[in-house]
Amino acid sequence: MSNPAFRFARVSGQGIDWMLKRNCSVTPSQLGWAYGALCVTSLGIGAWFWAMGARFVLGFAWIELMAVGLAFFAYARHAGDGETISLRGSRLVVETALGGRHQRAEFSRDWVRVEPQAGDTSLIEVSGQGRKVKVGRYVRPELRPALAHEIRTALRQA
Repeated sequence: MSNPAFRFARVSGQGIDWMLKRNCSVTPSQLGWAYGALCVTSLGIGAWFWAMGARFVLGFAWIELMAVGLAFFAYARHAGDGETISLRGSRLVVETALGGRHQRAEFSRDWVRVEPQAGDTSLIEVSGQGRKVKVGRYVRPELRPALAHEIRTALRQA
């Protein structure tokens, strides 16, 4: 359920949540299936050429599949990246997932600051009580000021 006052947030009975995620058109499991099909096809063609006497084709097929596998692994590792900002009562919780690393920071609503890091289109810095977290990686740069304003508004209203 969303609130018309909030563009990026989802309002529930317990609080307000902002879920900012990477736009991924292929899930890691779909990528694994595609890679498996590519391996079967490429190695099948390489084996056919090897049987016909072209011995080097199969070796190059293995090299190609290793390079593509590394690229697919790098993509799949970042497919689940995202940021979750939750306002529950007097606590603002920011959780980030980036390349398999998860970070969590909690802030008191009364002591938190939300502002652009450098300029209007830079990442949003949430700071307070000696901690800083940068958010907004998965929001277009021109929409980051609106997101920061929305978070500040929610902090004042809560």
